Amino acid sequence: MHILKTIGKSVREFKKQSILAPIFIVIEVIMETVIPFIMSMLIDEFGNGMDPILKYGGILLGMAVISLVSGMLAARFAATAATGLSANLRKDMYYSIQDFSFKEIDKFSVSSLVTRMTTDVMNVQNAYQMIIRGAIRTPLMLIFSFAMAFSINSTVALCYLVAVPLLGVALFAIVFKVMPYFRRSFRRYDAMNATIQENVRAIRVVKSFVTEEYEKEKFARHVEEVRNDFTKAEKILAFNNPIMMFSIYTIIMIISALGANMIIESGGTSMTTGELTALIGYAGQILGSMMMLSMIMVMITISVESAKRITEVLDTKTSIVSPENGIKDVPNGEIVFEDVSFRYSEKAERNALEDINLTIKSGETVGIIGGTGSSKSTLIQLIPRLYDVTEGKLTVGGIDVKDYDLISLRDAVSVVLQKNVLFEGTIAENIRWGNKDASDEEVKRVCALAQAAEFINEFPDKYDTHIEQGGANVSGGQKQRLCIARALLKKPKILILDDSTSAVDTKTDALIRKAMREEIPDTTKIIIAQRIVSVEDADKILVMDGGKIADIGTHEELLERSPIYREVYESQTKGKEEDDNE
Repeated sequence: MHILKTIGKSVREFKKQSILAPIFIVIEVIMETVIPFIMSMLIDEFGNGMDPILKYGGILLGMAVISLVSGMLAARFAATAATGLSANLRKDMYYSIQDFSFKEIDKFSVSSLVTRMTTDVMNVQNAYQMIIRGAIRTPLMLIFSFAMAFSINSTVALCYLVAVPLLGVALFAIVFKVMPYFRRSFRRYDAMNATIQENVRAIRVVKSFVTEEYEKEKFARHVEEVRNDFTKAEKILAFNNPIMMFSIYTIIMIISALGANMIIESGGTSMTTGELTALIGYAGQILGSMMMLSMIMVMITISVESAKRITEVLDTKTSIVSPENGIKDVPNGEIVFEDVSFRYSEKAERNALEDINLTIKSGETVGIIGGTGSSKSTLIQLIPRLYDVTEGKLTVGGIDVKDYDLISLRDAVSVVLQKNVLFEGTIAENIRWGNKDASDEEVKRVCALAQAAEFINEFPDKYDTHIEQGGANVSGGQKQRLCIARALLKKPKILILDDSTSAVDTKTDALIRKAMREEIPDTTKIIIAQRIVSVEDADKILVMDGGKIADIGTHEELLERSPIYREVYESQTKGKEEDDNE
């Protein structure tokens, strides 16, 4: 019931069509079940001149037209309601995902969310269309056909009561057997989509290492798993039609035999030829409805699993929300970590960050150095509440980050993440993600600060140059500088660069840091870097190791007392000295 209520909320403006479709279905079913009865009267009156033929023929024609028009309208309204539901479901899921924190994204995975918004929604759409048509039509057809058959001859109609339960058991057994394969197929879809997504994103790496054949084999395995599940399911479903046809013809034979015998013995008094014809027609309608019911059950089986997956997304509320009447003014860029620990999930065996105590004054430039997996990125993601601390307290401007209005806090903190992303559109449109109302002069100014103006002006269309999806038509260094310019346009109180200059040369890196130091002196700047040269002029440098702060100090202080920092420095300067000697 919870799933139905959740999915049902997305019907919204399509309630009218969802109601009209069943109404016209009822009209269509009434016409279809009465037609065999009128046909039987026409057959019995066939030898009595043209008047009965014209009379009953006209009635049949009128009923056929009404049935046709009703069926067309029902199909139209059902299709409109179903496609409308799917559109609203995708919107609702997309809007929910926009509110997710990184924790919720990690929980579902990107590939799974894509599958839920595409394949799962399509399954629900097909099921909804079938439900408001088939699920109404089928039971009504059964009830009305039974009623009409018993009104003609209850003795012969009893054959239906014997056949229908047996056929029902067989068809539902097929549905029950096929359900596990459809359920498992959704997990296969997630894995297949993950492979596609990974391959497309890393296509340049794949080609560089000439691993196309390996990727093809990996994808083929996932496709084969999906194919196997559906093949097994279809093999079982293949019994549907033979069982159905066997039942129909068996019942027709029995009814024909019984009816013919009654006609002959009674001389047409207990049953007429027309009535026998009508009973045969009702046999087809009843058993056809049973087959349709089994197909509906299969579709609902598939859609139930899809509906569960959709509901999981819609029910998931972000763990990071703005407090009621949250503080909207961030006074300055001071950052204080007090006994902060963090783990990505309750099931994690250990903390990603442990006992972090750190004070960063407003306007300071802080560098962060550490090996892979030392939780450098995790540390800075706590500041704009991309994740929430598990233990301890984190304040910005002297106020707990959890007391801020979330939008206001994130507007005051610009983060250039390790994985730089540009969106399809012009360069100017991408930069204005930082401030949609920024003037052309402001856009040009931040690009100059980020050392991006020079290469932008070399493009024929300059700031109107079109950026392909993901920034595929610009280099890594250009992409990084555009992302830095976008972050600067927010005029943040805190600017975080997460290894965001790794693809630019040291000269450009130095120019970017010089521009930030001179142009935004009051902004707190946190620079995560692999190169010592990128942080050596910082006010202080953090050395991260195993989720802890191993040491804090200036470049000179750390060279004296930090073995980790000294090892990194010596390895980099040694390589530089060797290059210079060569």
